[in-house]
Amino acid sequence: MNWSGPGAAPLRGVRVLEHGSKGPSQFGAMVLADLGADVIRVDRLTALDRPIAGYDPRLDLLNRGRRSIALDLRHESGVELLRRLVRSADAVIDPFRPGVTTRLGAGPEECLAVNPVLVYARMTGWGDDGPYARKAGHDINFLAASGVLGLIGRADSGPVPPLNLVGDFGGGGMLLAISVLAGVFAARAGAGGQVVDVAMLDASALLATVVHALRAMDSWGPRGTNLLDTGAPYYDVYETADGGYVSVGAMERAFYEELLRGVGLDGDPAMLAAHQDRTLWTEAKKRLAEAFRTRTRDEWAAEFAGREACVEPVLNLDEATEHPQVRHRRIYEPRFGVPQPAPAPRFAATPASVRRPPPLPGEHTDEILDGLGLSAAERAHLATAGVLRTGGATR
Repeated sequence: MNWSGPGAAPLRGVRVLEHGSKGPSQFGAMVLADLGADVIRVDRLTALDRPIAGYDPRLDLLNRGRRSIALDLRHESGVELLRRLVRSADAVIDPFRPGVTTRLGAGPEECLAVNPVLVYARMTGWGDDGPYARKAGHDINFLAASGVLGLIGRADSGPVPPLNLVGDFGGGGMLLAISVLAGVFAARAGAGGQVVDVAMLDASALLATVVHALRAMDSWGPRGTNLLDTGAPYYDVYETADGGYVSVGAMERAFYEELLRGVGLDGDPAMLAAHQDRTLWTEAKKRLAEAFRTRTRDEWAAEFAGREACVEPVLNLDEATEHPQVRHRRIYEPRFGVPQPAPAPRFAATPASVRRPPPLPGEHTDEILDGLGLSAAERAHLATAGVLRTGGATR
C-alpha cells in the first residue's frame, strides 16, 4: 500500500474544520483526513497546559493527518478567526452538546451566515433535540438506550460492552464521515448548506438493522440463543488446551461439515443434525468445546489451515501484525515510527494515505494564519491578548 500518497487523494480539495474533541468526532475526522481532506483541528488554547497524565498528543493516532490551530473561543477575536476559517471550509464538525457553540457565537446559524453552502455536522450522543438532548452520556449509555447493548452477550451472562467500537466509532464516527461526504456532495450539486444531526443513539440503532429484520421474521430470541450471538454451535469462540481460543464461523452446511471433519465429529448423526435443529445446539456446543480443548490453539490453526471451515485462531494485536494476510495487506505498517492501522478502503487511482503525524495542539497556527493573511502585528496582538498561540505549541 502507498502510505505516502503521491497521487491525488479521493477528497482532495475538501476542507473540514474540526472542533477538537475525543472519540467519535475524532475518528470521523481521521477517516476524512486519511481520504485526503484538509482537516484543520481547532484545539483549545489550554490543551497542552493541562495534559492528562501519560497523554502524549504525538501518539494520539486518531488525530493523524490534521493541521492544528489553538484558539480561545471565549474571546470574540478567537470566534472571528474561526468564522474567517469557516468561509473557506466545506464542512464543520461540532462534537459538543447542543447549544455550546451557539453560546460562543459560532453555532450553525452563525457559520451558515458566513458560508451558505457549509455542511455543519453536529456529533452528539442523544441527538440535537428531545428530552435527553443535553443529558451526559457515553457510548455504553447510547448502546443501552437503543437496545443494542442488551443484544450482546451469552445466554448465561449479562450484556457485554463491545469496547466503544459500536456507538462511538462504527456507528457515530463512521456515520459522521459519511454524512459530511453526503452533505458536501449535495452542496456542490446545488442544494446549499445545511445542518446534519449525527447522534450515536441513532447510529447504534442503525447498526442493528439486521436484528430487526430477523425479529420481523420471528428468527431472533433472547440474548445468546441466536445465530450470531454465540447461540449457534458453529458461530462462537472455543477455548483450546493451552488457554487460547479459536473462532468458528461455519454457518453454511458445507463449512459446518468440514468443521466436524476437522474435529473428528463428522460420524455423529446428532452433530450433523445440529446444523438445522436448534434443540441440539446446547449439546453440540458442549461436544465442540470438549473437542477443541484437546489441542492447543496453534495446533488447531494448523489443522484447519487447509480446510474450508471458517476456523481461525484468535490473535492478540501483536500476533495480528504477523498474520500472513495482514502482512500482505500491510495493515499494521509503522508510520512516523508508530504501528497503526492503514487507511481504508483502498482506491486504485487515488490512494488514501497518512500524510501527517498527530499534531501538537496549535502546532500549525502560524501556517493556518498565513492562509488567512494575518499580519505579524495582528498575530502578536492576538497572542498577547491570549486568543492564540503562535510559533507552534511546545510541550
